[in-house]
Amino acid sequence: MVNDGGKDVLDLHGRVAMVTGAGQGVGRRIALHFAEHNAGAVIVNDFFLERAEAVTNAVRELGVKAAAMACDVADFDLVHRSVQQLQESLGPIEILVNNAGNAGPATSITDTTPFWETSPEDWATWIRPNFTGVLNVTHAVVGGMVRRGYGRVVTVISDAGRVGEPNLIAYSGAKAGAAGFSRALAKAVGRHGVTVNCVALATMRTPATEHYLQDKTMVQKILRYYQIKRLGEPEDAANMVLFLASDAATWITGQTFPVNGGYSMSM
Repeated sequence: MVNDGGKDVLDLHGRVAMVTGAGQGVGRRIALHFAEHNAGAVIVNDFFLERAEAVTNAVRELGVKAAAMACDVADFDLVHRSVQQLQESLGPIEILVNNAGNAGPATSITDTTPFWETSPEDWATWIRPNFTGVLNVTHAVVGGMVRRGYGRVVTVISDAGRVGEPNLIAYSGAKAGAAGFSRALAKAVGRHGVTVNCVALATMRTPATEHYLQDKTMVQKILRYYQIKRLGEPEDAANMVLFLASDAATWITGQTFPVNGGYSMSM
């Protein structure tokens, strides 16, 4: 993507990026996209060290510095210690992608337990990675962005947080909370050169969804709700995240961009 002067506006100019939940699926593709667009270094976070290291190695094969950060993003102290150590070795984080999260132990297709029959322990499965984790990681890096006068924060949420999913009520609330947090933060840090946006996804083909997307009948039922008759691919999400992290989006903040095949529409 070039402008009239022939400049690649998606070039990341050697900036250090951090992607949470990047050991597979959408996060992995985002990390590789960043490496392919001239990131100076990519910090690959995942709950599982083996997955983080595998993506770290893939980034290095593209000629870009990388480091694995294996930790639970819902652990405030561990996140802060890890971020501090990595910034000391790789430099300040200028691009943060909050991608870590999950839809709990079941999916929206199979989880039919009514909300009123669940407990706070059940809700924590959704709230800790999808909301608390976003606050923790952002807290660890955004102060530095403000002091330096530059930063990009992109949080990957779900269309469940925009329109609500009756079988994923706590999850929908957690994702909506992340979006509301992002809008408020955008107002607080915009004057310091920091933009904050969200990307809302619908059903994507990833290792996390593979178990039920093998059912062709189930896929056809899902696609009835999509205007573009295919499921999302990790690259679909990574393209939007890269755009928001780049100089192509310098005047965009506080927004949520659906990447959803037309599952829902924005005004």
